[in-house]
Amino acid sequence: MSEQPHRSVIVEDEPTLTNGGPGGHTPPRRRGWLWIVILILAAAAAYRFWPRGSAQPSATTTAAAPAAGGRRGFGGITPVVAVKATKGNIGVYITDPGAVVPVYTVTVASLISGYLVKVLYKEGDMVHQGEALAEIDPRPYQVQLETAQAALARDEANLSNARVDLQRYQTLVPLRAVPQQQLATQQALVKSDEGTVQTDQAQIDSAKLNLTYCHITAPITGRVGLRLLDPGNYVQPSNSLVIITQLQPITVVFPISETQLDPVLARWRLGQRLQVTALDSSMKKLAAGTLTTIDNQIDPTTGTVKLRATFQNTDTLLFPNQFVNARLLVEEKQGVTLVPTAAVQRNSQQTYVWLVKPDSTVTVRQIEEGTTEGTQTEVTSGLSPGEVVVMTGVDRLQEGTKVRPTFETSARPPAETSASRGGS
Repeated sequence: MSEQPHRSVIVEDEPTLTNGGPGGHTPPRRRGWLWIVILILAAAAAYRFWPRGSAQPSATTTAAAPAAGGRRGFGGITPVVAVKATKGNIGVYITDPGAVVPVYTVTVASLISGYLVKVLYKEGDMVHQGEALAEIDPRPYQVQLETAQAALARDEANLSNARVDLQRYQTLVPLRAVPQQQLATQQALVKSDEGTVQTDQAQIDSAKLNLTYCHITAPITGRVGLRLLDPGNYVQPSNSLVIITQLQPITVVFPISETQLDPVLARWRLGQRLQVTALDSSMKKLAAGTLTTIDNQIDPTTGTVKLRATFQNTDTLLFPNQFVNARLLVEEKQGVTLVPTAAVQRNSQQTYVWLVKPDSTVTVRQIEEGTTEGTQTEVTSGLSPGEVVVMTGVDRLQEGTKVRPTFETSARPPAETSASRGGS
């Protein structure tokens, strides 16, 4: 019973361990799998190399097409973004950094001594001229006024009595009832009493003025700053209470180079109102104003001259000591040829544009540029309004390249624009 399983194992293992039967022949089962593998490889090769129809372009051919001359569309046409040169107005600006300077800045201080009993404003409030700001204890000055009034009443009585005696002596001297010297003495006494009365009146006026100074009012219209002295403190005439800054109108002081001064002076002397725009650090418009003052001397250390522009500042966007960029309009050119700055190309020899001809091919057109500002450039020669130039896609162009221009709304220049040269 134990030998049969052992013999069965030997019989089943011999075909597996032997590479061939007697005489080196491959068993039929192994040969069948070999043919199946060969047929699979043959089918894969036929599928790979079997010729296909040319009705549709292959992805490989389409992707390799731009290698000869950049990215192109169907039929070898290069798509570009184009724009027409336009006729419009352009301004010449000078842009320089400046600072916001108030027209008036007043430090409010007390003119008398006394205790500060009331503060009638809130920090940061807008106050008007004559509006009450603070109050100093008026009682000591009220007592001074009453004392001066009492002294005036006494001295007026003495003066009245002296005048009666003078009239009596003037009547008795001709009758030789009193000596002449007594009349002269009485006349001097009357004049002395008159002087005393005038002094008393001055004391009354001074006391009344001090009472007025107890009520501190705003000398100008503007915004009050932080409180410098709190109620309850004893105020001296040297103490400052608050600072008021006028915000409407307000000015911007900015320098320009002495080389840019001549065109500004030429229009200033003709009485022209030169427009100035205040811009923030990101060149966003804050306010519009006019040039009001040109300084009387050039700073020799910087070669600049200071200008002052005035702004109404109705929305109070300009703040004292704020940094701004002042943009001065010097000249406005009318009816010039304009193209987007992105369309202007440069090399070491020339400035040019890629011109789109009526047959949709491009050519290099040399131009001369004038004023440039932001996205717009003035073309002084070489280009006429209405001609089409390439704005985007110039890196794929060669002389005579056929293009398919696309006109985007955002790429078209406006009818009028502004520009500056040599500003900042």
